[in-house]
Amino acid sequence: MVIPEKLKEGDEIRVIAPARSLKIIKEEQRNIANNRLTQMGLKISFSKNCESSDEFMSSTIEERIEDLHEAFSDKNVKGILTVIGGHNSNQLLKYIDYDLIKNNPKILCGYSDITALANAIYGKTALVTYSGPHYSTFGMKKGIEYTIEYFKKCLFSERPFTVLPSEEWSDDPWYLSQDNRKFYKNTGYNVINKGRACGKILGGNLCTLNLLQGTEFMPDLKDAVLFIEDDELTFPENFDRDLQSLIHQPDFERVKGIVIGRFQLASRMEDEKLVKIIRSKRELKNIPVISNVDFGHTTPNMTFPIGGHVELIADKEAEIMIKDH
Repeated sequence: MVIPEKLKEGDEIRVIAPARSLKIIKEEQRNIANNRLTQMGLKISFSKNCESSDEFMSSTIEERIEDLHEAFSDKNVKGILTVIGGHNSNQLLKYIDYDLIKNNPKILCGYSDITALANAIYGKTALVTYSGPHYSTFGMKKGIEYTIEYFKKCLFSERPFTVLPSEEWSDDPWYLSQDNRKFYKNTGYNVINKGRACGKILGGNLCTLNLLQGTEFMPDLKDAVLFIEDDELTFPENFDRDLQSLIHQPDFERVKGIVIGRFQLASRMEDEKLVKIIRSKRELKNIPVISNVDFGHTTPNMTFPIGGHVELIADKEAEIMIKDH
């Protein structure tokens, strides 16, 4: 396992667009994001091609690979943030110079479609990557305090941290109307299966992780605690079969536990439906499973290390303790 150096005041972070382009991000949102990251003491630079855009709101494979390689090669860059998600990060996997990345380890952070990139890099190089906010996420005016808190805990500190539930959450399209927000009281974690587990963290967006199945880029599931979530395009039956597909992977019997991120309202995934899905699967009977955790496509969104270590307690209440190693 290769653990990148943590961020500190004065460090440069590079913004790259391995999926959708920076061009789709409004100027106001960029300004807010720049101010937030600057307030953390970070210097911001942008990759050469991050604003290139085609009919798919993305740049070419060659441009995205160039930016990724340049970010890892640049000795001044200490961390890499993705602009936003999308649908095509997995296009890059065959063209990445994994030796270059292994020899220049540094933080890579993003979520959603970036799940393919982050898990493949970990699987091919043993470099711990991070599921956490995009650059665009920092353009949020309200409700981002928890996201920033756990971004700092995970990427600025060497110390293990306990993940506590947020006080409130939101599922509105905040990027369309920054001031018209609706927040809900968080009821905390849901324990579906009781138990305890220790293991390495793998996962992120479930349907994107599943794109790696049957390829050289799928990480080994032995001794893993899976962190999985899905967006508004999923629904109970779809989540069920995507989870079943993951269960069919080699060495799934060595998986130690599952942590499920909060579902978006459009998914229609009520608690009782999720419980029924989980308890219908014999393979999950003897491992702890908790849900309604603050990561995924709702706000807020914590940061966690892919390839890092987690200690999970699922009893009457749940406890999640995370560290890089």
